[in-house]
Amino acid sequence: MKDVKVLGPGCKRCEATEAMVKSAASKLGIDIKVEKITDYAEIAKFGIASTPGIVIDGKVVHAGGLPKEDALEKWLQA
Repeated sequence: MKDVKVLGPGCKRCEATEAMVKSAASKLGIDIKVEKITDYAEIAKFGIASTPGIVIDGKVVHAGGLPKEDALEKWLQA
């Protein structure tokens, strides 16, 4: 199971990013656990200044704006 964290204050882009992560994982048949992190102090610990951010298994893979679907699938498969 992949541990995925979506970092952001809960804005529309953050919600869209979470939905994209779940959709991509479902499409690929990958079992994930998604955690939303909205606390700015926690987000800062990952070194992300621009949200939404995505952390997969402890590694920051994306920060700022919506991720591209093909890139998201690649990150989940890695």
